[in-house]
Amino acid sequence: MREQYRTPQLTVGDLAPAPVEQFARWFKETADSPAIHEPNAMVVSTAAPDGRPSSRTVLLKHYDEAGFVFYTNYLSRKGAELTANPYVSLLFPWHPLARQVIVTGRAVRTGRDETAAYFRTRPHGSQLGAWASHQSSVIASREELLARYEELAARYPDREQVPVPPEWGGFRVVPETVEFWQGHENRLHDRLRYARVGDGGDGAGTAEWRVERLSP
Repeated sequence: MREQYRTPQLTVGDLAPAPVEQFARWFKETADSPAIHEPNAMVVSTAAPDGRPSSRTVLLKHYDEAGFVFYTNYLSRKGAELTANPYVSLLFPWHPLARQVIVTGRAVRTGRDETAAYFRTRPHGSQLGAWASHQSSVIASREELLARYEELAARYPDREQVPVPPEWGGFRVVPETVEFWQGHENRLHDRLRYARVGDGGDGAGTAEWRVERLSP
């Protein structure tokens, strides 16, 4: 199976000065496309200290100049791997638009205030689910999981504030590279990558970037 991508050329002159600005442009176009179901779905790839990789799909919850934020149980496989080895890769697979964005960088935990502020925006059921699921652990049956959930639902009825689980929180991926991939026919794809070359030295962590074109 093979598809010929027929899309406009992507040039360095088309890019925004900083990767987060370019990401915002593409993200808006992706969110406006009826062909994309969850534009904020991304593949998060981590590696254990012995080098064994693992990947899973996670939802992006926030992005800005500081990085890309998602939330998880810190005791989950990805949480444990990122605690031991903070290097991470994010992949946004926007295949219907023949586009991908690949981010590499380091993951740092969000502060508890930021985590709590986001947790309070989650639906009540999702808040309970964060407590019910000991993410990545082995369970005997789905019934065991549902029993935990029902117990929590009785303890915290609807509209009652649910506390943030102590082992639950966010990771902010501080980018070192951000690649924008645009598919073209005959495999002559455009791959333009921002690479961090330093900080602005103003104490605010303002990044400086160079743009590289990669061979497809």
